[in-house]
Amino acid sequence: MTAKNNVALLVAGQSLANIGDILYIVTIINFVYILTGSAAVASVIPFTVTSAMFVSSLLTPLLTGRIGLNRLLAATQGLKTAMMAGFGLMLPLLNVSNYYFIFLVIALVALCDGCSNPVSQALIPHYVEPERLVKANGVFEGVYQTINTVMWLAGGAFLLFMDSGQLIWTVALLFLLSSVLLSLLDRVEHRAESESPSSGQQLKEGWITLFQVPVLKRVAVIELLETFAGAVWIAAILYVYVSDVLQAGQQWWGFINGTFFMGLILGGLLFVRFDEFADRHLAKVMFGGLAAGTAATALFGITAIPGAALALSFLVGLGVQLVGIPKQTIIQTSIPEDKLATVYSSLGALGTLTFGVASLLIGITAEWLGVKSVYLLSALLLAVAALIVFSSRKILSKGIQ
Repeated sequence: MTAKNNVALLVAGQSLANIGDILYIVTIINFVYILTGSAAVASVIPFTVTSAMFVSSLLTPLLTGRIGLNRLLAATQGLKTAMMAGFGLMLPLLNVSNYYFIFLVIALVALCDGCSNPVSQALIPHYVEPERLVKANGVFEGVYQTINTVMWLAGGAFLLFMDSGQLIWTVALLFLLSSVLLSLLDRVEHRAESESPSSGQQLKEGWITLFQVPVLKRVAVIELLETFAGAVWIAAILYVYVSDVLQAGQQWWGFINGTFFMGLILGGLLFVRFDEFADRHLAKVMFGGLAAGTAATALFGITAIPGAALALSFLVGLGVQLVGIPKQTIIQTSIPEDKLATVYSSLGALGTLTFGVASLLIGITAEWLGVKSVYLLSALLLAVAALIVFSSRKILSKGIQ
């Protein structure tokens, strides 16, 4: 199969999976809230997802060392299909006394997602030539963020004309189609350095690579700072910001999210259009994205004008993408392809843990010092990341080991 066909299958398969994921989350949250009448119980869902994905990211190297990456990706979608079908059958039997079963399903699905995310990222360089990686990453991110924007805006509308059972079976169908498309990908094996590595060696492989490769150490620190800074965009903080700072209606929370995603989409399209320029200036583009994100986040925190907040949210989203795609390309070209899955797993575990801790600390800080302070803190963290990129601009180049 040609590289173009493999890329098309990967994009289509992952797109169907992403649509299904959002519909599934919307359905689950709505079902749990209606069943229990408790917002607190519904809020446990994100915690369950985050915890399960963290565990999965830690354990994924045990699978990538034994199963071909394309088969593993298809298998995770196949397992999610089976779980959705089982959940669809169980749905009519669930009530207030046994709703905890839902959290078992949520955890199992998140375990699959924690495995599939690093694997799908690691597959891209296997099907794309190095000089076309920037453009390919731009396409993947553009499609992904467009789906996110449309589905989160439209997800609630599905609840108006479909009940929870119908939506869950729709999700199962989407996961099934995704697994079929992904099963058609050309075979890709993950080759471990030793023929029979122990489980301990497999679990440590990604972490060892992160600490041994200088460029990856910088990327990991930048990722940590970005993730911590990004915690200010969680719903709980934005809700308070809209209410206390903008003193606007809560519909502005949705508007701000929408413009943020629009910035992400534009960023992806820019890399598709100007891939050759970006390919030659990855570190400069990253620095520009972080500088723009720093300024926009600081101004966002202090403005009380709703229209200005929308424009600044758009710039923050654009800055995030200007950093993310070069960072992705640097990772993909700085180490051998067979190490990518374990490195992405380690970065995923680091990011999930950091985001969980940051969300807690950001919430405490907002309560203690006010919501404006957390956006200024976020801007400070992005500024530190920008300084790291500037000081490491020579090493943050493709292919440097």
